[in-house]
Amino acid sequence: MLYQHSIRRNFLIQLIISLASLILIFSSILYFFIENSIYDNKHHELIQYAKSIASSNPIFKDDEHLNEDIFSLKVEILSSEEKLELSQFQTIINTHTYLTIVYPYNIQNNTYLKITEDISSTKYLLSKILNYIFIINIAGFILVLIYAIALSKMLVSPLKTINAKLSNMNEHLMKPIEIDKLPKEFSDLGITINHLISRIQNFVKYQKELFIGTAHELKTPLAVIKLKNQVTLIKKRSPEEYIDTLNVTNRTIDEMNIIVSNILNIGRQEGAQLDKPTEVDVIQILKAKADDFHLLAENEQKKLNISFEPNGFMAMMQVTLLNQIIQNFLQNAIKFTPKGKSIMLRSSQDEVGLLIEVIDEGCGVDDSVDLFAPFKRQGNKPGVGLGLFLAKSAADALGAKINIKNREDNIDGTVASLQLNSKLSCILPRHN
Repeated sequence: MLYQHSIRRNFLIQLIISLASLILIFSSILYFFIENSIYDNKHHELIQYAKSIASSNPIFKDDEHLNEDIFSLKVEILSSEEKLELSQFQTIINTHTYLTIVYPYNIQNNTYLKITEDISSTKYLLSKILNYIFIINIAGFILVLIYAIALSKMLVSPLKTINAKLSNMNEHLMKPIEIDKLPKEFSDLGITINHLISRIQNFVKYQKELFIGTAHELKTPLAVIKLKNQVTLIKKRSPEEYIDTLNVTNRTIDEMNIIVSNILNIGRQEGAQLDKPTEVDVIQILKAKADDFHLLAENEQKKLNISFEPNGFMAMMQVTLLNQIIQNFLQNAIKFTPKGKSIMLRSSQDEVGLLIEVIDEGCGVDDSVDLFAPFKRQGNKPGVGLGLFLAKSAADALGAKINIKNREDNIDGTVASLQLNSKLSCILPRHN
C-alpha cells in the first residue's frame, strides 16, 4: 500500500519525538542537579564532622539539635606511609550504600580520619524523586499530546468543512463559500476557492450557450443550403441559375468555416491558459499592438490615439491571452467607429493595478444584453459573435476583469476596459 502523505500525522509524529526528547533531557538534567546537590551537601557535612573531630571540637554546640545522621557515622583512624589527599567514594554492601571520606588527621604522624555514613535513605529518596519526575513528565506528555491532537483536529476541521461543501456541489448547484464563517487563517483559501467557483460557473454557463449557439449557427446555413438545392432540383434550370445556387452554397459554407474557425480558437485559447506565465512589460505589449493597428486605422480613414501610464508595468502572465483581449478591443473599435472619427488606447495605474481602456466613437452597446455570451452580435456589422466571449474567457484565465459600457461624456461610443489585478498578476519591479 502506498504511503499517503498527511500533515496532521507528520505533525503528531514530530511532536511526540520532540516532546519525548525534551522530557528525557529535562528529567535527566533535573535529576542530576538534585542528586549532585544532595551529595555535595552530604560531602560538606562529612568534612565538617571530620574538621570537628580533628580539632577536638564538639560536633554540635549546646544549643543545636543532634542530627540523626550522626548516629550512622562510623569513624576510623588510618595510618599510611604515603601522603593521602582529601577524597570521597561510595560503596555498596548488601542493600546499603555508604559514603566515605578520607580526611587528614595528623599530617606529622601520617594519620587520617575515615568517616563513613550510611546514605541508603538518601539513595531511596533520590529514587523516589526520580520516579516522581518521570510520573509528572509522563502526565504532562499525555496532556500535551491530547492538546496537540485536539489542536490538529481543530486546524483540520475548516478544511474538512470546505471539502464537504465542495464534494456536495455540482456544476448546477455551486455556491460560494461563506468567508465570514472561516477562521482568519483560511480566509485567503476561501477567497481563492470562491474565485475558482466563479470561474467554473462562468465556464459552465458560457459552454452551454456556446453549444446551443453553435448548433443554431450551423443549423441555419445548412438549412439554407438544403432549401436552395431543393428549389434548384424541382425543375431544370439554366447554367447561370445553377452557378448562382453554387455561389450561394459556397458563401454559406464560408460562413460555416468562420464559425468552425472561431470554435477552434476557443480550443487554442484553453491551451494558451496552460502556458507558463512569463515576466513581461504590459506597456510595451500595448505599444506593439498600437503600432500594428495604427496603419489599419489610417487605411480605414480613422485615427488611433494612445496614452500610456506608467512608463512600465512588469507582470507575470500568459502573453497570448493578453494579446487576444487587446486585439479584440481594437478590432471592434475600428469596426464600429465611423470614418473620420478617432479611437483611444490608453492605460493608467490605480489602487487595484493597471487599467487598460479602448474608447471608440461608434454606436455604443445595448446594456440589457449579455455582450460576453457566445454568438451575441451588436449592430449590423459582419461577425460570428465569439470575439468578446473569447476575450472574457482570456480575462478570467488571467484573473482580470473585463467590462464593456457606453461612454459617459455625451459622446456616442463604447469603453472596453481590462482591469489587471496587481495581486493576481504578481507585479514585479521594473528592470532599468
